[in-house]
This record gives sequence, structure tokens and C-alpha cells, in this order.
Amino acid sequence: MEKDPSNQSKYETNIENDNSLTNRQGHPITNNQNIRTVGNRGPATLENYDFIEKISHFDREKVPERIVHARGAGAHGYFEAYGTVGDEPVSKYTRAKLFQEKGKQTPVFVRFSTVVHGLHSPETVRDPRGFAVKFYTEDGNWDLVGNNLKIFFIRDAMKFPDMIHAFRPDPVTNIQDSRRFFDFCANSPESFHMVTLVYSPWGIPANYRMMQGSGVNTYKWVNQEGKAVLVKYHWEPKQGIKNLTVKEAEAIQAKNFNHATQDLYEAIERGDYPEWELFVQIMEDGPHPELDFDPLDDTKLWPNDKFPWLPVGRMVLNKNPENYFNEVEQVAFGTGVLVDGLDFSDDKMLQGRTFSYSDTQRYRVGANYLQLPINAAKKRVATNQEGGQLRYYNDKAPGQNLHVNYEPSSMGGLTEAEQTGKEYTPHVEGNLVRESIDRNDNTKQAGETYRSFEQWEKDELINNLVNDLALCPKVIQDKMMALADEADEEYGRRLREGLAEKAKSMNNKEEFGQDFNPHPLGAKEASQAVDDAVNKGHDADPY
Repeated sequence: MEKDPSNQSKYETNIENDNSLTNRQGHPITNNQNIRTVGNRGPATLENYDFIEKISHFDREKVPERIVHARGAGAHGYFEAYGTVGDEPVSKYTRAKLFQEKGKQTPVFVRFSTVVHGLHSPETVRDPRGFAVKFYTEDGNWDLVGNNLKIFFIRDAMKFPDMIHAFRPDPVTNIQDSRRFFDFCANSPESFHMVTLVYSPWGIPANYRMMQGSGVNTYKWVNQEGKAVLVKYHWEPKQGIKNLTVKEAEAIQAKNFNHATQDLYEAIERGDYPEWELFVQIMEDGPHPELDFDPLDDTKLWPNDKFPWLPVGRMVLNKNPENYFNEVEQVAFGTGVLVDGLDFSDDKMLQGRTFSYSDTQRYRVGANYLQLPINAAKKRVATNQEGGQLRYYNDKAPGQNLHVNYEPSSMGGLTEAEQTGKEYTPHVEGNLVRESIDRNDNTKQAGETYRSFEQWEKDELINNLVNDLALCPKVIQDKMMALADEADEEYGRRLREGLAEKAKSMNNKEEFGQDFNPHPLGAKEASQAVDDAVNKGHDADPY
């Protein structure tokens, strides 16, 4: 029962009712939108108890399949550095060894994936695609963990479990439901740019070889003098970019729901090695108040006319896995896996991911997941870690006193390495707050993206949105139309007209605005398939 504020005790600091959100300790959650940061831009702090409780439980929801990115394909290859960033020596911006020498090759393993659906789901679903690269560098591993699309739905890691819950199948019916998807997105308006991309043909890449990749989040490069710049990473396929309409995807799925995995495998087997060029965008470190967006906001693109794409190297995939489970299924990535010369930014999604990813791997694969060959660094490893599930060798140095598994010690234990590059020491000052960043225009770039689409892409976007929004309650439709109106006049008008026309054409007018037809995103004829199975099925006698 809701409390009467007039009877509130002077010692109470919040008002809790029967519907109030709490954590497992019973503590009322008064802010479920923002992690706690120094100022509204970050960085985050380790004592984000509510967030850590939320994300660490989320990391353990599924066993043993990945919670997200379960369906995937992978391949081995190499990254070849240009030694430059654009026309300048790369050393001006980063001291990371893998970039320094022209022609230097670093082994890589790449895993492509769909995000929301399960291990054996079709590869034609409307969904972002994962694009994760593990670099086995001479300084240890670097994981560049991203997607095919260059932005994301949310800008604060606190909302990630809620987002995935809304996008995954309903916990009662176990069917993906567009009403749940749009309910979350309509009430999280920062997602509108990503919705515009996902519901366009960019939401169904033709295959893994012909899609872009992106680091999505903002990172930093650090040079020998300890000076840092902000960077964004972009992979561009030399094979070209191809996307699919809904009808094209449905036709492919009817013939082969493994088509993207098969395409990648067979291309490598015949020697048609897929290749991507790696570009970076560089921005001076700082808040950049002159911009109308925050460079740490992962729902935003950095305009390439102001921050041009600069080539730094190329990647070639030339070897298929020898065993799918050992390599593709057990490979484990983490956004916190960086080498000297690469660093984090205060991007709040990145900081949340950095805890979540490695925490998930320790739960999913085990505490010693980094001893598996696919995850192990291709250099010496020496730690004082002990025990844990499935541990099968000691990370010890030659000649190390095996009795000493701690540091510091005077009896032959491991010692700290000497740092030669100047340490990067960013200045941090501000109150610890739970706030969104203060430049949060949610629709401007969505409008720019809409206007950049070709006509057939606009038509496909509107058609896909109309088909799914038609089954959502009016309150959700109204919120989505308002966002489209803000983004672009034509975008809003076409969506509004499409929904009005859809309402007239639906056979049962009561169905408009009611989700009697839960289905994977964009699969408008899913309900018809249920009826077809009954009506077109052939009778048979028992045997």
C-alpha cells in the first residue's frame, strides 16, 4: 500500500510502496537510470553497489550459454599495421606496440554473432551483430569488443539488464514481443537513433563478411609522454556492405538458417579471405562543450566531416577453427582487456561493460577461462592466482620460488615490471552524482540518419516500424511518433500515416494496439505461420 506523504516520518528519506523497486537486500532503488559518477560525464566509481548487484546477477542468468551474443561464428587471422594514423606517425597518439611498425602482423581471432537470440537461432533475425576481435599482441591480449552498428540503445550501463530483458522473449510465453521492445524504447528516448538503424535494412546484414564493425564506445590512446586522446574504432569490409529487406531475409531463412556461418566458413576454405580496414576517429581529450553532443555518449556518432576516419591497419581472416566449441564457443572477450598505450574513457556504458564482460566469462567458462588456448596470451604469463574451477597449470615464471604466491617478497617471488612510458594520469574532480549527461538530444542524429537513407531504405524502415507498432498500445505508439516527429518531419509524418492506414486495414479493428501476435522483431506474418501449421498440416493415422 502506498504511503501517505503527509504521514511520512521525518527520518524517512524516500517513499516506498508495494510496487517500488528494491535490490535483493530489500533496499529501495531510487535511481534505476544512472550509475554513480564523478560529475554527469564520469568516471564511474567502484562503490556502485546497486549497479554491481544488478549487473553481476544479470551476468549469471543463463547457464552455460552466453546471455547475449549466443549465436556466433569465428575465424583466425592477422592484423597488419600501417605504422601511421592517416598521414602521421601513429606514435604521436599511442605507444601501443602493435600499431608502431609498418607491416607488423599480430595474430587475431574474431567472433561474429547475433545479440538477443539463442545458440541455434536463425542468422536472418533483425538484431545488431557482434563484432569482437582478440589481438594476441606481444604485450598480451587486447580485446576490441563491438557491434556492426556504430551506436547503441542506451548510454548508461545501469539500464543494460532491463534493455536485454525487454528485447529477449517474454518470461511467460517465451516469445519475443514487439510490445515489450517498444515499451522499453519509447520510455528510453535515447534509443531512438538505434531503433531507426535496427528497423531499417541495416538491422539485417546479408552476412558477416559484408558488414561493418565498430568499437561503439569511446576509448583513449596514450602516447609515450602520457598524453591521451579520445578515439573511436571502425572496421570497414573490403568485400563491400550488403543488407537485407524482411522479405529477402525470410526467403533465405526458409532455405538455410545457418547461412552467415556457412558463408564465412566456405569463403575462407576456398581462399577468398575476408578483409577489413581499421579506421580511427581522434578527438582531443575533454568534454568539448562546443559540440551539441557529448563525445562519451555511445548513442551518438562523431561526424566524420569534423573527425575524419583515419586508416591504421587491415585485418585478414585466413583460417577456420579446428573445433567450434573449443574456439568459437569458449572464446571470451572483455572490454577491459587493453594493452599499454590503450586506455578507457569515462564512457559510462564502457565502464559498466568492463566489469560485466569479464565477470560473465568467469561465471560462464570458469575462473580459469584465460588458461584455455583460445583465450590465453601468446606470450609469457606469470601470476600469483591460485585454485579455481578447471585450473590445470600454474602461471609461474622459470626459477620462481613456488612457495611464494604473493607480492612483495624477498624470497624469490614475482616482482613488478618497470614502466618506461609516462603514466597517464587524468584529472578527475566533481561531486558523486546519479545523473544523465547533460547534452542528451535524443533525436537529432536519428533525423540525420533517416535523411541519409536511400528511398528503399526509408520505405523498409517505415513499413517495419508500422507493422510492429500497430500491435502496441496507443501510449507507446504516441511516444514513438513524437520521437519521429522530433527527428524529421517526413519521418514522423510517414510513420503517423502508416499507422493510420494500418488501423483501417486490420481485419479485427480491436487488434490494433493490442499485441495478440507476439513475434520476432519485424516478422509480421508470424501469427499466420501458426495458423498455417494447423490448416496446412497433413492428417496422419497413429502407428
